[in-house]
Amino acid sequence: MKIFVSLDLEGVAGIVDWQQCVASGDDYAIGRDLALGEVNAAIEGIIAAGGTETLINDAHSVMRNLPPSLLAGRASYLSGRVKPLYMMQGLDPSFDAVVFLGYHSAAGTPGILSHTYNPKAIADVRLNGVPTGEAGLNALVAQHFGVPVAVITGDQYVGPEAEPFCPGVTAIVVKESISRYAARNLHPDAARELVRDGVREALARRGELLPPQITMPATIEVRFTSPDMAEQATWIQGVRRLDFVTVAFTGDEPLALFQTFIALVYLTRSLVES
Repeated sequence: MKIFVSLDLEGVAGIVDWQQCVASGDDYAIGRDLALGEVNAAIEGIIAAGGTETLINDAHSVMRNLPPSLLAGRASYLSGRVKPLYMMQGLDPSFDAVVFLGYHSAAGTPGILSHTYNPKAIADVRLNGVPTGEAGLNALVAQHFGVPVAVITGDQYVGPEAEPFCPGVTAIVVKESISRYAARNLHPDAARELVRDGVREALARRGELLPPQITMPATIEVRFTSPDMAEQATWIQGVRRLDFVTVAFTGDEPLALFQTFIALVYLTRSLVES
């Protein structure tokens, strides 16, 4: 059994501030240790369910947040910040299931540190008219490869957000968001136990899970934080302007839709950084 883990940090228990999430942050070492604990708990759950191979795709920020030698179970580690498939890099049809670990809710929600890929550029995303965050968008890649999404971990918002796109997904709630910058967190040991046991139980019934079944052709609408970003997005073939700050694009191939979205993320980053 081969399992793909897409790792973010904002949904890890104990993480409530950007200073815990970026390498330049004062509390980054704390955030890194908390994330490592939940990653290793997930790996333990994978092994307990019969997993023989695990790939951890470090998908947060600069994407090199973990000390590789401290990963449990001799897990493989995909790191580095330039990835064509971004948070889903490394997934292919040989995997049996996907785990979304440490995920956060979408831009515009009250979830802790909520955003969608780029908090300075993207204000809202809708997939076939349904508001979505990173889980729904990343599900497009899982659908392309025919791999079910078995688990998502984070606050109380990530499970309901993922469910329309990831049928049968198990949501493991390790903290309760009070606002975008405050949460009631489980003790790290308790959170890790939940992750380990929840991953094991979800993978034990992996034969019942279906890959994402997002209706095709599908339309993605993206609302940006500025008109300049929307204008820049239309430089990509097939992207059309809906209003000053909103664009949309439609396609019948899940992977191509995801790649267009990622192109928007990379392209509009230039305006954020300028």
